[in-house]
Amino acid sequence: MMRERIAEDIYCFSSDVYAQVNAGAVVTPEGTLLIDTLATPGETREIRSFLENRLGSRVRYLVNTHYHADHSSGSYLFPGATLITHALSRGLLDTRGRRGLGMAKAENRDFSQVQVVLPAVTFARGTLALQMGKRTMRMLALPGHSPDGIGVLVEEDRILFSGDAVMPLPHIRDGEVATGVRTLRTIAGMGLENIVQGHGDVILRGEVDELIGSHITYLERIEREVLAALRRGWTEMDLQQITIEKCGKSRILLNGLAPELHWQNLLALYRRYAGGELPATVSAAPRAAAPRLASRRAGRAPVAKHRRPAAAHAKSSARSKPSKPARRKAPARATPARTRAARRAR
Repeated sequence: MMRERIAEDIYCFSSDVYAQVNAGAVVTPEGTLLIDTLATPGETREIRSFLENRLGSRVRYLVNTHYHADHSSGSYLFPGATLITHALSRGLLDTRGRRGLGMAKAENRDFSQVQVVLPAVTFARGTLALQMGKRTMRMLALPGHSPDGIGVLVEEDRILFSGDAVMPLPHIRDGEVATGVRTLRTIAGMGLENIVQGHGDVILRGEVDELIGSHITYLERIEREVLAALRRGWTEMDLQQITIEKCGKSRILLNGLAPELHWQNLLALYRRYAGGELPATVSAAPRAAAPRLASRRAGRAPVAKHRRPAAAHAKSSARSKPSKPARRKAPARATPARTRAARRAR
């Protein structure tokens, strides 16, 4: 584990074991607020030892920025702390969290003692403020990476612990592009001195605008590329042509983990949109005009039950291009309506 002092009594802890995941601590005379835990029990115990033995401060409050195990699995090591999460996290921890922990225990004995901890305090709307000593920590919703994402803003220092709302490569397998973009624009307008990402290096004030801009460009690009792939009738394996570099990011991010995260993003969007769950700017067109290509995943030939009936073709949007006469007396096909991307910041 690596430790960095960001400001007076504010620390960032980074994993040496898993994906440069970060946790943070704000130490006050009234105790410590810990933001997330690290991915393994051993590294989280190192955090606890530093805070209690080196600084003489016990964790009074613990925040899980979202339910994913690499940020929440060490919560059981702080039984005396009050756990704070988004309201959605309770159900996600109790279902997906327990299932994931069961699989982890079966694969790795290091997790044999880990337990899922449910929050004592939650919030669903607005913000939740916590005053400790001379510092005010304000928790706010930052969805996009996951539906339950929150961040912690240390108001006096303008330091944001963002969870995975900000990381070296946006990851939306469990989230949404449009929501992620709105959250990033919110963060860009907060006037921050530092961002402690969910993974990777601490972001300095002069780096914030460029980073957020590049993340928004990446998310909008992968959405356009996946929608274009569906219109072309591409299979899942064809998505390999949409490289991370083509979408404006480097493959060396997160010690080379970025290409795998990029692939997960593409697959998640492809499967979601192929199943009919289109983004808002596309779903404004009639569903009949949406591609139905779920059956072509992994190169499989389409099956009849996934094909759109002829009647659906006839009901395409008024904005669709008129059908062109086909050669050799083949039936004419309606062209899906085209839509323009329209995104608005909060």
